[in-house]
Parts: sequence; C-alpha cells; structure tokens
Amino acid sequence: MQCGSDDEDDMRGGAWCANSEDRIHWFEIDARRETEFTGVITQGRDSLNEGDFVISYFLAFSNDSREWTTIHDGYADWLFFGNSDKDTPVMNQLAEPVLARYIRIIPQSWNGSLCMRLEVLGCPLPVDVQYRQNEVTPVDYLEFKHHSYSEMVALMKSVNEECPNITSIYSLGRSSKGLEIMAMVISGNPTEHEIGEPEFRFTAGLHGNEAVGREMLLLLMQYLCKEYKDRNPRAQQLVEGIRIHLVPSLNPDGHEEAFKGSELSNWTTGHYTENGFDIFQNFPDLNSILWDAEDKGMVPKLTPNHHVAIPENFEANSSIAVETRAIISWMKSHPFVLGANFQGGETIVAYPYDSLRLNNAGYQYAEPEDEPRVIADESLFRWLAVSYASTHLTMTHNYHGSCHGGNSAGGQGIVNRAKWKPITGSMNDFSYLHTNCFELSIFLGCDKFPHQSELAYEWEKNREAMLIFMEQVHRGIRGIVKDQQGNPIANATVSVEGINHDVTTAPTGDYWRMLNPGEYRVTARAEGFSPVTKLCVVGYQSGATACTFNLAKSNWDRIKQVRPFVNGNRHVVDSNNGYSQNSRLSAERQRRLRIARLRRLRQQRLMRLRSTTTLPPTTTTTTTTTTTIPTTPETTTSWYDSWLIMEGQSSTPGGFTDSILDYNYEYKIDDY
Repeated sequence: MQCGSDDEDDMRGGAWCANSEDRIHWFEIDARRETEFTGVITQGRDSLNEGDFVISYFLAFSNDSREWTTIHDGYADWLFFGNSDKDTPVMNQLAEPVLARYIRIIPQSWNGSLCMRLEVLGCPLPVDVQYRQNEVTPVDYLEFKHHSYSEMVALMKSVNEECPNITSIYSLGRSSKGLEIMAMVISGNPTEHEIGEPEFRFTAGLHGNEAVGREMLLLLMQYLCKEYKDRNPRAQQLVEGIRIHLVPSLNPDGHEEAFKGSELSNWTTGHYTENGFDIFQNFPDLNSILWDAEDKGMVPKLTPNHHVAIPENFEANSSIAVETRAIISWMKSHPFVLGANFQGGETIVAYPYDSLRLNNAGYQYAEPEDEPRVIADESLFRWLAVSYASTHLTMTHNYHGSCHGGNSAGGQGIVNRAKWKPITGSMNDFSYLHTNCFELSIFLGCDKFPHQSELAYEWEKNREAMLIFMEQVHRGIRGIVKDQQGNPIANATVSVEGINHDVTTAPTGDYWRMLNPGEYRVTARAEGFSPVTKLCVVGYQSGATACTFNLAKSNWDRIKQVRPFVNGNRHVVDSNNGYSQNSRLSAERQRRLRIARLRRLRQQRLMRLRSTTTLPPTTTTTTTTTTTIPTTPETTTSWYDSWLIMEGQSSTPGGFTDSILDYNYEYKIDDY
C-alpha cells in the first residue's frame, strides 16, 4: 500500500494509490477502539489529467488485524459497486452496523490506476462502555499475571523452547545481589548480527516498582513467538527484518523488593537498586562536555558531535552502579539503532535532551531565554514520540490530564524531558551522545503496579503502539561503507548536512541513519580514505532508503603504503629489518624536512619546464606563441614519486642550512 499526496504532479497525488507491483491490494483503517461501522463513501483521484477510480470492492472487518471477516450475503462475499467517474462521491451503507476495530476496503476492479479517495462512516463506542473489565477478552495463549523474578526467567525460557529458531536468551551482567539481568533476542538469526539488519531494544524495570513495562515485554515475547509460528505476515516482517532485544527487568533487585508487596507497595519500594542508585539517571554526564565544546566553537572540528568520550575517572567512580556499568557495556556491544525504556507514574512519551545546564554549584539552571538546548534530531525524536503516543489507546486523551495535575503533554502525549522534569546523566542522553542509538522514555500509566486483572487492558492499550514503534527503526537511510575492493570499513563516520550529529558504521561496515522524509546530502568518511558525498532521498514509503558508499584510498594513504611514515616522521631500519620511528627528530626539524622536500620538488619542476620549453623565433610579424611540453615518462611521473626518490637526501652535505628558514612556510603539502 502507498499513501497519497496533495501534490498533483506526484504519481500518487490526489488519492491513495496502490503499488503496481503488489498482487493484493487493500486500504486498512485502524479506528483504535471498537467502532460501529455503518458505511463507506468513495471517490476517484483528484486530478486534472488522470481518470482513476475504483469500480467495485469488498469490505472486511477485524478486531485484532489478524482474523478478518468479509461481509457476506449468505452465498458469496458481498461486492460493493463504487464509482463510475473520478469526481462523483458514491456512498454504500451497510444493512446492519458492524462492530470492529479495523476495516479494510479491498478493490476488485478499477479504471486506470488503482487510486481512490474515501470516507468511512461509523461511531466509536464510549470508552467506559468499551473497556469495562468484564468486556476485555484476553488472548488465550497470553499469560496476564505479575511475575516474580524466578517466574520471569521461567517464562522467558519457555518462550525460547517454543520458538528456538527465532529466540535466544543472554545476560547483560549481574545486579548488586548477583541476579542476572536477562535479555531475549527475537530475530530470524538471533545469535548474531546480520549485515544490513538494524538492532532494536525495548527495556523495562529501571525502577523495580514499575511493573507494567516488565509485563508488556513478557507479553510481547509470547505474542511475537506465537504470531510468527502462525505465519502472521506482520510478525514475520518484524522478526525477520529487525534484531529485537527485550530486557524486562534492568533492576532485578528492585523488582524482587517491589514484588514482595505487589500492588500494595508504596511509591518508592523497589524504585532504586540494592545500593540506592536510580539507574535511569546514573549515567556519565556527557551533555556538559559536548555543550561546553559547542560554546567554544570546537564542534565538530576539534570535538566530535557524536560518540562523546566517557570521562577518564569513570572506572574508578564509585557512584556508578554495577547495573549501570552492565548496561553501558551492553549498549556498546551491539549496533543499536532505536530503543525505548518503559517507566511508570505518568502517561506520556518523553524525548531528549533530558538535561539542562549545570551551574558551578552543580544545580541545573535554565538556558538563555529559558529554552533548553535543542537536540540535533529534535524533529525525528518528536516523530518517534508521536508514533507511540498517537497509537496508544489513551495516551493522547488530554481530558485525563497529568497524573499529578496539569497537562504537561499539551494533549499530544509527548514532551521534551528537559522542559518537563529535567535530570542529569540520563540513559537517553547518554545513548544519543555515546552510541548510535536513539532512545526515548515511555511512561505507561499513573499506577506503577496495577492489579493483575488490569493487565489485559494494558496490553490492548500498548500492543499496537509497540509494534508501530519497532517498525520506525526502518525510517531513514541504511547502507554499507566499503573500500574499492569491497571490504567493509568499520567505524566510518556518516554525517548528514544540516544535522550536527553523526553516526558510525558497525564492525561489519553497515550503518543506519534515522531520518524523516526529505532529501539529504550525506557524507561518509574514514581514516585513510577520501570522503564521498551523495544525495540520499528518504520517501514516505515503508523501509529505509539504501545509500551505500565506496571509498577510495586517499593520496596521502597511498604514499604511506609506498614508503611507510608515522606522523610525518622518517623511519629507519632496525637490526630486525623492521621500521622504527626516529623519535629523536624534533618538531621543528621534522617541519624543515617537509619544507626542504617541497622546495626541491618545486625547483625540479621549474628545471624540467625550462629544459623542455621551445620558444618560437622572434619576427616582426604577428605570431602565436606556443609552448610544447613533450610527453615523456619523466614528465608524467607522479609528484610524490620524485619526492620519495629524493627522500633521505639533504640540501647540503651537512644536513640543513639556516637558509631554509627564509622559505615561505605558508605552502602546505595539500597545495600540490
């Protein structure tokens, strides 16, 4: 399926149009809750030049987007007759209203291209009618209950045993009390990273008393396993196209403490680790490092705008929890592209930056004009936040307000954390500044530990939102950075013009750069290679745009391969027939070496030109002056070949003379 466009010059302008290469076409609408559908109004494509409209179609309905029922007349599927021209609206009313959440219009015949405009008629059921507890119908294979730590591990193992070909269990490390921080990978090849496949993560339980996120991830494991086995196309696309990591309890010690009191626990029981740390805001503060460098104009020339280094005192810092260290190691071990952590106590999606500037006393203070520092990818983060909040069944219902009064989300269900409740050293800011992963926080509700009878409803509210959010990992560009021999280049930098935040390639040379639709000038750089810039276009269709780079060795790198150099110094042969750096050369002596070589090179060039220039005879008549430079092997020799031939020779028998100091130092190697 392809979405329409308002641009009439667009091939899909003025209507929804199906992909011509698809064999099966339908237009699906998710009403987001049970609705009484009563009819459909269709119209052709709004175009001056095209006569595209749908002549007939079927209607199908579903409550779970998996099982569909087509309207039937008792003998066959009911064929609805649509348009006979592109301009006249045609309404088909249903004999009886159909109660469902999803509706599909399945075109059967059409004029021209398969394009249509439509309007669906119906009335959503009131929330209090739809979601009374006794009306929630649990899926029979899902286990709606709160799990202790041991029960959680047992469930993860049972899912792995049921779907061993697409799941794998591993540990991030141990908690303060020695409990394993368990994770599950769900993918077509779960045990290793596949080139070109993005890696995604959902985490929960940073605060052990926030139980909803933990149970949502345990339910998601069961759901993906079962739906994949049942050949649900959407589940198959998710599992085979993404390497999904699910960590239901990042703070197992706090989880156990909160579980003892269950939903009767107070607001903070199990919130912190055994040693009293709040994991979410226990990460190194990289914001201040980057922002100070930005204020001094050092970014990105002197200080990179990505993969900001962790302070040197990190290893000896006793204020970093063992759980935090395990998470950081995990973050750096996988090329994650997108992630979200589930929390509780509010119903909202928060996106970075999470932090404000710190003053000299260590307290956060407002930026100039009371505006927090805007993250380089703010528009993308806002989209990611909206993709979850708008799909969640109740997150954008602004009449609920905040759990603590007011409406911090402004009715959209999303908020910038720095404007809402700023914190320093957050997991989200660290992820963005130290890795390639874009991370958000999703707050699932006011009740951190609801009664387990409410978990079925929580699942219904979050299921589609979780699936939609995972699918966003394919938004933007992807590719591989290779050399001219086809070998992948690890740790190459991929930058987008106009966005002051770069990403790097994985050890396998592949990369993903999340972007909103648009045209971008993208540059790939790697040490020893010449940079390459391409125009990469991100469209509205699903799937990331392929944008692969092939880098050639730079001239300077070729020189070093012909005659090895280290930092511009000469090498001398040692007794082992290997090269060792002549460390005794001073910086000034090295500089003079380079200048002397350039001077000899320039003089040699002038001598060649004079010896090979043929001047015409002087006459009183007007003649045309020509200069002939014979094409000989000598004149076509690369400039660095002659440099290397003379390498090691001095301009005078005694080495360098003071006359070299009169040379114009403004010449650089790159000038030649």
